[in-house]
Amino acid sequence: MSRRTTDLASVLASIDAQAPLAQRHLQLIALLDWVRGDARSVEAACGRLAQLVESAERAPELRTRMQAWWAALTQQLDITTLLADFGFAQRTSMASELAERVRHKLLPASPETLDASELFMLALPSEFDARWLAALDEPLLDRLLALLVPVQEQGGASAWQCALLDAITYCAGQILSTGFAPELRLRMSQEVRDQRPFHALIRDAESLRVEVLHPLRTGDRLQEAVQRLRDRLDACRAAANNVYAHFEDNGISVGLVFRLRQLRERILRVRELLECLLSPRPAVAALQLMSHLVTVGRDRRSVRALVAANSSMLAAKVAERSAETGEHYITRTRGEYLTMVRKAAGGGMVMAFTTLAKFGLYALALSAFWSGFMAGVNYAVSFVLVQLLHFTVATKQPAMTAPAMAAKLKELGDEQSVQSFVDEVSHLARSQVAAVLGNVLLVFPAALGLALLVAQLLGQPAIDAADAAHTLDSLHLLGPSLLFAAFTGVLLFASSILAGWVENWFVLHRLDSAIRFNPRITGVLGERRAQRWAQFLRSNISGFAANISLGFMLGLTPAFADFFGLGLEVRHVTLSAGQIAVAGATLGWDVLHQPAFWWAVAMIPFNGAINVIVSFYLAFRLALRAHNVGRVDRSRIYRALLARLRSAPLSFFVPPRHST
Repeated sequence: MSRRTTDLASVLASIDAQAPLAQRHLQLIALLDWVRGDARSVEAACGRLAQLVESAERAPELRTRMQAWWAALTQQLDITTLLADFGFAQRTSMASELAERVRHKLLPASPETLDASELFMLALPSEFDARWLAALDEPLLDRLLALLVPVQEQGGASAWQCALLDAITYCAGQILSTGFAPELRLRMSQEVRDQRPFHALIRDAESLRVEVLHPLRTGDRLQEAVQRLRDRLDACRAAANNVYAHFEDNGISVGLVFRLRQLRERILRVRELLECLLSPRPAVAALQLMSHLVTVGRDRRSVRALVAANSSMLAAKVAERSAETGEHYITRTRGEYLTMVRKAAGGGMVMAFTTLAKFGLYALALSAFWSGFMAGVNYAVSFVLVQLLHFTVATKQPAMTAPAMAAKLKELGDEQSVQSFVDEVSHLARSQVAAVLGNVLLVFPAALGLALLVAQLLGQPAIDAADAAHTLDSLHLLGPSLLFAAFTGVLLFASSILAGWVENWFVLHRLDSAIRFNPRITGVLGERRAQRWAQFLRSNISGFAANISLGFMLGLTPAFADFFGLGLEVRHVTLSAGQIAVAGATLGWDVLHQPAFWWAVAMIPFNGAINVIVSFYLAFRLALRAHNVGRVDRSRIYRALLARLRSAPLSFFVPPRHST
């Protein structure tokens, strides 16, 4: 039957309790599709359901047929799976759950099923279903219940109550299993483990079952059983929250967060089932639960919701570790500013050698992949060398400093805090200016001098005139270089994210402790050397990950992009300045008369600005989300920034004279 059947008489005429399983489910889907209509008006949907009930109440034969049809539907379906397991992952791995959601999106579901959860998702797939279910009034709901369930079946401990109790028991078992998982249990504090919050959960759930199924017991005993179970659930939830505290100092895993979220949602589901079981208006409570499950079903199908919900804490930890690193890149005094310029100048000197090495690799005429790979090795080695020499490369800073800035947004409360934030913006801006100037002002003369030295030693230019002209043309301000500079900013941001993830992974698996105490490692290195290596890697692992990943991204991305015909290139401001210098050394003094040279030079400040702005913006947005920073009064911040620009524009470029 088509789900688009619009005539009520045709829908009701098709209802047949003797139909095969799949056909009965298709009849239910068609009936609900008719109730939904065009899914524009909740009132209209409720009115159509009232029309259906009235039609059945006026026709005894139809009423009898619908009761038989409903009994056939519910008797063959396992409603407990819907109540206990709907919305939860069947496996404890986030990767498996992600694959399952992708499968649901790509492959159609069959109505020929005994799983109430699968039928529920087919019959009530949209957010509109949650709204019209929640809008049904109690009198109409009672009439619908009387229509579908004979009166003699509505007394005593009903099948619905038994299903609720079974669902509570199943959920309690899943909570117990997750709570006993060693990767979570060992991350709880000793105090929480001594309290043994999960041990008596099944016993408390079974005590509730006994009190509900034996109505001769007193109401006080039932309330005591309910309260014990609620207290036990609170204790289990507190134990789960204790694991989050462990994450703060010992790293975080998306898989562990996924299991903890599943545990928390299971506890909340038991509470919902309890409310439904004990409600004096069971029909209304059941309808509210069904409405909630529709919303759960939509989230259950969303790949984006899964990734966002379970990666937010990892993003927070990555942002937090980047913020700790980023604080070292923000200068606040004149002395720190000059130190940044000196460090950036050292980085520029190293990058001059990198530029010459890059042109040397071109001379080898390697294939696209190996050329990109060797370029990546060249960049990675250079960036690591800059790190070990305690120099700096300007464009690596913004993605690290953005989380440190975002963390301060949480402190905005009065005008003084706004001014403090503006101060931080000015500190950050001039730190970037100092780093870019230090890199560019030294890489240009250093690369020029090295190219002239190579020409003197080899008797020929480092690159030929054609390659030099092509280099200048490729760096033209009016060409695609600005787009490539923005793309390079994305790579800079990506390397910072990878750096935070690697550091979190290093801490999570306690590799510094393993290096320090593992007998095999200490046997090779010795205890004191192993301790030094552990401390060294703990302090530098983030920088190594950022530098190596960025190097290979800059080298290999153009090669992969060229394979797909995208024509993407990278434009790193320091490397671009070095390339212009090498090209100028080949072309000699005549280059000063060539417009291409000046267009390339004019591109340098824009290149640096776009590298910085794009990477900073992406990191700042991530940090805002990770820190759960709410909506702030942006107009106050913008007014304060404009006021600072008018009153002290140089504060964004050079430190004040009185700073020390």
